[in-house]
Amino acid sequence: MTDLAHLRDLAATERRTIVERRVRRGEDPAEVFAELPEIDDYVVRSLRDDALAAEGLTAEYALARLLQDDVRDDAAEHRRNADAVDARIFRTIGLEHPELTRAVWRALGDVVEDPL
Repeated sequence: MTDLAHLRDLAATERRTIVERRVRRGEDPAEVFAELPEIDDYVVRSLRDDALAAEGLTAEYALARLLQDDVRDDAAEHRRNADAVDARIFRTIGLEHPELTRAVWRALGDVVEDPL
């Protein structure tokens, strides 16, 4: 089982680092904090990345995301394929880690699923 406390600590460190970098560049701290995802959102993305790696899908997923630009004729297909993988993995994360349910729902909100 995944140690969520450890993942949350790592995510908090990543978030603080991003805040510090952006504030040092002169951005307003209040705006930076408002724009950044919550810590559990980082955890959900990290768990998704771990699941992709465990399934051997990291390269295929990354390629589909790269090819989803609007210039390509098959961009929508690549977007649907990557979104379907995201949706499946996010649902699994939500079932395995009920304490991340809100973050999972936010992540699912970014996924456009094919209604079929």
